[in-house]
Amino acid sequence: MAVRIVNWNSRTRGGPVAAFLQRPAFDRRAEGVARRVIEKIRTGGEGAIAACMRRFDGVTLAPAAWRVTAAELREARHQVSAADRRAIRETHRRIAAFARAGLSRDWSMRTRHGGKLGERFVPFERVGVYVPGGQVPLVSTALMTATLARVAGVAEVVACTPSDREGRINPRLLHALAVAGATEIYRVGGIQAIGLMAYGTGRIAKVQKIVGPGGPYVTAAKRVVYGDVALDLVAGPSEIAVLSDGSMPARCVAADLLSQAEHGTGWEKALLVTPSAKHARDVAKALAKQLATLPRAAAVGNVIVAGGLLLVTVKTLADGVELCNRFAPEHLELMVRKPERVLKTVTCAGAVFLGPWTPESAGDFVAGPSHVLPTGGAAALFSGLTVNDFQRRTSVIAFSRKDLEETLPVIEAFGRMEMLEGHARAARLRFGSDE
Repeated sequence: MAVRIVNWNSRTRGGPVAAFLQRPAFDRRAEGVARRVIEKIRTGGEGAIAACMRRFDGVTLAPAAWRVTAAELREARHQVSAADRRAIRETHRRIAAFARAGLSRDWSMRTRHGGKLGERFVPFERVGVYVPGGQVPLVSTALMTATLARVAGVAEVVACTPSDREGRINPRLLHALAVAGATEIYRVGGIQAIGLMAYGTGRIAKVQKIVGPGGPYVTAAKRVVYGDVALDLVAGPSEIAVLSDGSMPARCVAADLLSQAEHGTGWEKALLVTPSAKHARDVAKALAKQLATLPRAAAVGNVIVAGGLLLVTVKTLADGVELCNRFAPEHLELMVRKPERVLKTVTCAGAVFLGPWTPESAGDFVAGPSHVLPTGGAAALFSGLTVNDFQRRTSVIAFSRKDLEETLPVIEAFGRMEMLEGHARAARLRFGSDE
């Protein structure tokens, strides 16, 4: 299965690179379906959710059986090997440490006349996390979402993830959710999970915010419920761009490209950008060799057939950075001799991985920052999920009499400019005027 190698420069118009870059952050067709389904769930509650589970997932479960029980969580733990439990604990520890370091804290500053200005950060009371489970059990995603919520101080963390037709969920995923601190887990996936969390049911309270990645229909459903709940970002099919100057062995670059393509929905994107035509050819050979032995070769084949894997040669590294910025990838690897210098010119990427010892998979599984990142070019507009996404920021203003007296002329000026006399009067009356 051939992978294309093409040339690009900043003056290039059209062609395979332009087509590769033009991937939508949202699937308009999926949005139409999601809108209709969400409206049924909003008005129909549990019955509509149950009907969707039967229709889309082939799952027939009574609403009382949707929630994973404490006994099931204990049983799941026993089914997970000691080695896997250690790996889950270690990733949880690293994520929590990174989150604690980045947590916003209340702060204040004094005005010139003894007043105070500042900000307070208050956690949401109840949030929902969506954990995909259709293609593969994303155990790491359970940790990369629920852990942040708990570090932020969220009391109730509702997790939704799809089950098989018998209602079973991968025990490693269940154990990871328990370790991360999920307080409620429901075996509901897809559009219906977003509807359940956004609107609740007779027995399940709605959440205030929904976070987590998903396929086109989950992403579309999140868009539909926006405003009824808060959302995180556009987090859909995986993407990677590798900027390589040829100093990294071709086999390593090829492996990194395949690591994202193997998700295998057919929507993934994997891009190599290099100033070395020989390096591009070597990577192409390494891709073919590794693909022959990759367990999920068929899934990668879906991506290649869909045009989602492309190798591009450029004249200079600076041209390569420009192309990567235009792509605005979820993940960007800088496999170059001086990655810190190149990093200064990167403007659009969900996460950047520097140097030969930082494969993207380290970020996916263990480094610490959440791997829930913007896709579909949305890295030009959004940032990845952080612990602060689980807090509400409130401004705090406490003027002294002298502060208000000093700024009264400014308030009155804006009242005149905006024809809002009531605003000006509200400040002026405090000094006995207009009585």
